[in-house]
Amino acid sequence: MTVNEVVFSADDFGLTERVNEAVELAHRNGRLTQASLMVAAPAAADAVRRARALPGLRVGLHLVLVDGDSLLGHAKLPDITGPDGRFSTNQAALGVRYFFSPAARRQLRAEIEAQFAAFAATGLDLHHADAHKHFLLHPTIAGMMIAVGRKYGLKRLRVPAEPPAVMAALGETVRLADRVLYAWTKLLRWQARGLEVPDQVFGIKWSGHMTRARVERLLAALPPGRTEIYTHPATARDETLTRLMPDYEHVAEYEALLVPATQ
Repeated sequence: MTVNEVVFSADDFGLTERVNEAVELAHRNGRLTQASLMVAAPAAADAVRRARALPGLRVGLHLVLVDGDSLLGHAKLPDITGPDGRFSTNQAALGVRYFFSPAARRQLRAEIEAQFAAFAATGLDLHHADAHKHFLLHPTIAGMMIAVGRKYGLKRLRVPAEPPAVMAALGETVRLADRVLYAWTKLLRWQARGLEVPDQVFGIKWSGHMTRARVERLLAALPPGRTEIYTHPATARDETLTRLMPDYEHVAEYEALLVPATQ
């Protein structure tokens, strides 16, 4: 029997207080049911405080291994972070390093362990895990993330498989890269066997632009199965969000989540 379920999630929980505020309000007053926590982000402690007051919010780990703050810092991660302890924004170069360098892989494993341990230290139940910029599509990262995650009770993983046929039906131009990415997710789905994964995930093609109009169009065209729709909400644009994601519509995505699930 096919299970039809739609889950709305929020990424970057803990990045700024404006993001955290949006997660709290969209859960209390809208259709947001889960959020993914960046444990090394500047507002992580504020996010954890809010999550503890929201027993219905399902919180998971948003593993950051590119374009973000590390937990262990540059002294312990000299081959994969800059002097400021941040991971490079060059995802391709990092991916090559993670694949070919034994030192980089050792440091990668240590950072993954540290982030899962930090999540466990919050006392929150680990509902799921995913990765910033979908870096778990890298098979080395996926293998480590799943192995470490299982030690911490991981049961659910996001496989970012956005069906090209659905996006084409919604009027989007589907390029070869979109089809290749969708096909590549089959490897991650195989690596994640035994874990609960969604049948399809939306938010890739419209990343940062999941407006109410787009969400409603998407809901009318969903295929059967378990669907995750992920968003990047914030109640306002602050300096950090403007610097890191200059073209994202954070407030519009927050407003889209405020539509009650019954509508």
